[in-house]
Amino acid sequence: MILLRGFLFLFPSVLVVWGATYSQTDSHTGSGFLKSFSVQAISDPTHGRVNYVDAGTAASQNLTYSSGDHFVLRADSKKVLSASGAGRNSVRLQSNKAYTTSVMVFNIRHMPQGCGTWPAVWTVGANWPYQGEIDILEGVNDQGPNQVTLHTDSGCTMPASRSQTGTAVQNNCDVAATNNAGCGVQITDTRSYGTIFNNKGGGWYAVERTNSFIKVWFWSREATGIPSDVLNGATSVNTDNWGTPRAYFPSTSCPISSKFGPHNIIINLTFCGDWAGSSSVYGASGCPSTCVDYVNNNPAAFTNAYFDFAWLKIYG
Repeated sequence: MILLRGFLFLFPSVLVVWGATYSQTDSHTGSGFLKSFSVQAISDPTHGRVNYVDAGTAASQNLTYSSGDHFVLRADSKKVLSASGAGRNSVRLQSNKAYTTSVMVFNIRHMPQGCGTWPAVWTVGANWPYQGEIDILEGVNDQGPNQVTLHTDSGCTMPASRSQTGTAVQNNCDVAATNNAGCGVQITDTRSYGTIFNNKGGGWYAVERTNSFIKVWFWSREATGIPSDVLNGATSVNTDNWGTPRAYFPSTSCPISSKFGPHNIIINLTFCGDWAGSSSVYGASGCPSTCVDYVNNNPAAFTNAYFDFAWLKIYG
């Protein structure tokens, strides 16, 4: 019997076990991010107080920056905004390639923090929600920990009990039934998001997607027992050695192969909008004023509203 990425193959009188081993297909470091991702100067689909700029503007305003193994994506932290003008300048990236069965490992030193912020690292299909969405790193207003979420159309639910260390927030992934919330898992490690994540030097997020499941792991920079292939960005990885995932989404009652199409990777930073700026969420965050007023009038508050990626490795 051979076990390969969840599939069983039977051979007479022979017992062989293969782990879930993947070989590296893509590696992005420093300036390589902008060779493999496109800057999207689009209207924010989540209606944020943001102005996504084009590649030229991002470079000239130092909103995208690379040096060695640093790739930085940030928002403007200098301008007071007019209430009737555009939102705060920021950046949204989309990978040029799309992926299905794969493993992605993000080595992140720093993520955006601050009231009003809504940073995200995620993957999405071309026809939302019918080709699905996977939110790997996402949250608002510095209110950690991280939440991992799937968004689909109808016919995708998760079992109440499953093998994960995180806490299920909602088990119906259908955006129409959940007011776009989808099915989420909250990571219980406080180091997984925001200022605590940054103060610990960041860490690694990894997502494995197959037709049988979607798994997400997180390791803080200061954690012990980080798998060596994750730590070193090895040329191949074996996810069987990574332990219980933080979030586990099996295909038990969600046909992943039909609910999730080819996905592009998105890295973006918006402000306020449908989630961060909602009156109940912003009001409960402990942040001052209203979200839009705060973002308009406090540019210096966004000095730390930036991503710093050491690298991104993708395996297939």
